[in-house]
Parts: sequence; C-alpha cells; structure tokens
Amino acid sequence: PIFLDNVSCLGTETKLLSCTNSGIGVHNCVHSEDVGIKCEACSHGNVKLVNGNDVTEGRVELCNNGVWGTVCHDFWSVLDAKVVCRQLGFQSFGAQSDYFGQGSGSIWLDNVACSGSESNLLSCPHAGL
Repeated sequence: PIFLDNVSCLGTETKLLSCTNSGIGVHNCVHSEDVGIKCEACSHGNVKLVNGNDVTEGRVELCNNGVWGTVCHDFWSVLDAKVVCRQLGFQSFGAQSDYFGQGSGSIWLDNVACSGSESNLLSCPHAGL
C-alpha cells in the first residue's frame, strides 16, 4: 500500500505525519514513485555500526565534531558493547568481533572502560578526544 502523497515538510517537524500531506491512503502514485533517503547524522557523540550485514552489527564508529572516526579495541569488553547497543536503541548485544574490518581516518577513542550502565559511549572512561 501507499500511505502518503504530496508530502510537504518545513523541516521542523519531528514526525513525517506532522508534515502537510493528502491524507493517509489518499494518493495518485505508483510504486515507481516511492521515496528513498539516506540519513547520515554526525552529531558529536553519535555512534554507528559500519560494514555489517545489517544495522545490528558492524565496526563501531564515533562522531567527533562532525567527523566520523573509529574506536580502538584495546581493553574493549562486552560492557562497552552493551553501552553502544543501548545507545543505538537495541535492547541487548550478541557478540563482539574485529571481523568488520579496519576503518580509516581518525581513531577517536582508545582504552574504553565502560561499567555497562552508561547511556552513551562518551560517558565511559577512555583515552582519546
């Protein structure tokens, strides 16, 4: 089904349904007109997973002053992985690995030592930044 058509946003809305539109289910579209976007929010302290098979796995990258960089695995533990998964909105984590390849650019954090209760990676003790 096609749910929205003639969507017009100001950019200040917090939900797509808050934008002006023709009404839910009211449209003159075909699926070749389906919209697609790529969001790349790099705000200080954001994390993302790169080179995984889906959004739930990958190399951990951290945004620092608008630039993505990597996190060194020295002393990395399951507690650190737990914090990253929580920060990304996942309820738990399965495993950790160096399997996802090396990154490029800056290495923003090293010697991360989370207790597991932190809400984000930058709240963990670390060497870096």
